[in-house]
Amino acid sequence: MIPYKTVRIGGQGEIEEKKSRFIASVQPVSTEAEALDFLAAMRKKYWDARHNCYAYTIGSRFELQRCSDDGEPGGTAGRPILGVLLNEEIHNCIVVVTRYFGGTLLGTGGLVRAYQAAAQAGLAASTIIVRRLGRKLTIYTDYNSIGRLQFLTAKEHIPVLDNRYTDTVEMDVIAPEDCIQSFPDQVTEATGGTAKIQAGDWTEYAEADGEVLVFGSIEINDTVGNGSVV
Repeated sequence: MIPYKTVRIGGQGEIEEKKSRFIASVQPVSTEAEALDFLAAMRKKYWDARHNCYAYTIGSRFELQRCSDDGEPGGTAGRPILGVLLNEEIHNCIVVVTRYFGGTLLGTGGLVRAYQAAAQAGLAASTIIVRRLGRKLTIYTDYNSIGRLQFLTAKEHIPVLDNRYTDTVEMDVIAPEDCIQSFPDQVTEATGGTAKIQAGDWTEYAEADGEVLVFGSIEINDTVGNGSVV
């Protein structure tokens, strides 16, 4: 699975162009129903606005894309908003840009630029993360090896979820998809063959502000099943 960018926490940005206000509201979504629910909420919130234009993308490969000009001239609002999402490679996200008309016509070019700028402002006010595919692993080791494993995980950018210290040490990590084959060998080399690794679920994860975010488990056919020691 290709890593992809998405929104963790939606934000709101606003620009003004010739006294027209453009308010961009951003929300992460995983289904079209969620996107439409957010759109309905924004239309209710900004019931007195002339336009609530929008675009959203669903899927790690942009499988679903929708946009609407909501009464603006064709191609001047929804498509520019969608273009921002695609150019920034933001997945599973809806952007609703609300316009309060300021009394001055902007022309087609002006509208396109205004809706693009508003969408960019909304995304800039949001928290963007990169979701990746990885596999949860539990490493069983001793106190003599834990320092070498900590060095290895830091060097290889392997997210550490937890460390448990009893008579031995257990380290929970997520090995990214692109190093799941090589990482066990690195652990073996670092610990002189004393460490054991138990394979767990495949999952999507992301890192934000020093925190590891773990999402739901994913079913993947694999030669090493859950619970196997490798």
